[in-house]
Amino acid sequence: MKITDVKVYLAREWRTFCFVVVETDEGISGLGEAGITGRELAVQGAIEHFKPLLIGQDPFRSEHLWQVLFRGGFFPAQRILTAAIAAIDIALWDIKGKALGVPVYDLLGGRARDRVLTYNHNGGETVEELVECCQRALEEGWKVLRWGLSDSQPGNIMEPQDAVRQAIKEFEALRLALGDEIKLAIDLHTRLNMADALWFCQEVEAHRPYFIEDPLRVENSQSYRQLRARTTAPLAAGEQYNSKWEFRQIIEEELVDYARVDLCICGGLTEAKKIAAMCETHYIDLAVHNPIGPVATAAFLHLCLSVPNCAVQELARRPGETMPDLVLNQPEWEDGYLLPPTAPGLGIEFNPEAIDKYPFSMGELKHLRRPDGSVTNW
Repeated sequence: MKITDVKVYLAREWRTFCFVVVETDEGISGLGEAGITGRELAVQGAIEHFKPLLIGQDPFRSEHLWQVLFRGGFFPAQRILTAAIAAIDIALWDIKGKALGVPVYDLLGGRARDRVLTYNHNGGETVEELVECCQRALEEGWKVLRWGLSDSQPGNIMEPQDAVRQAIKEFEALRLALGDEIKLAIDLHTRLNMADALWFCQEVEAHRPYFIEDPLRVENSQSYRQLRARTTAPLAAGEQYNSKWEFRQIIEEELVDYARVDLCICGGLTEAKKIAAMCETHYIDLAVHNPIGPVATAAFLHLCLSVPNCAVQELARRPGETMPDLVLNQPEWEDGYLLPPTAPGLGIEFNPEAIDKYPFSMGELKHLRRPDGSVTNW
């Protein structure tokens, strides 16, 4: 079997998407998806650079091809390139599963669990609206609830201390309204400095958060040393990391409790399995970052089914709620869990005839600013 073509499909629905189809001379094709929302054209360009390295190659040599793409051109791959590698790598695993007639998770070691716990996205402009949103989610069957640090001030303004005060009130109200059994997670989205992050973490320790996600920017992992030493709140980080090398410090120094692995950014299933193994040696569970499309959801599901140390999978939209006519046979979700697919490969199919229903446009990249006009992280 040889690779004959690599095609990129860009689409837009509730967000932008970058899908990749790898074709072979035996009529078996694989489907992948890249991360890095808002940079799809750059990822598409990276894949065009990779195509000459892939045409004519054996798709079963996914580890070898990963090394070729990551280490080719002398400079180690960074986020745009690793997102492109991720989409290709996922597609290669899909091809192998289809060719062998087994789900991808069987190729990754078989199922380590029978189903995968998921969490959703909640929100509201007021504390009361957030509580109502979360109550509706519980009625739908969700077991883990997540919401984000407020960025709802007019004009895309985010004043950190106001946002922290609001988030503390939200945590208190949710715990009071929902009880002790519900797992509550909040995403601070790398928007806080050390003082404000520490203030928030210490204030909500008593409310037993499931985890506090991305309290600090991730460019300097050493900052997590100080935060880790001064709070008992469970911490989660890593969604912006592009490889096992970037994860290395927070894993080896045990600076987080949950690793936010995004296999659509960090090089696909081949790399994510290695990161999961590194985490296992330090008793760190995966809380995987999956805010994008249905191909990513399927790929993450196979990863989470196959590793022993997966805690929860992010699920911004349930299967079937995103482009069901473009990505067919999406996995099943039941009572807060994704269920194992039984079809070969990822278990999904791509219908390119439906792509015209979702014309791609870049849209406006999101930015937040402080009240003084300076830029802060979105």
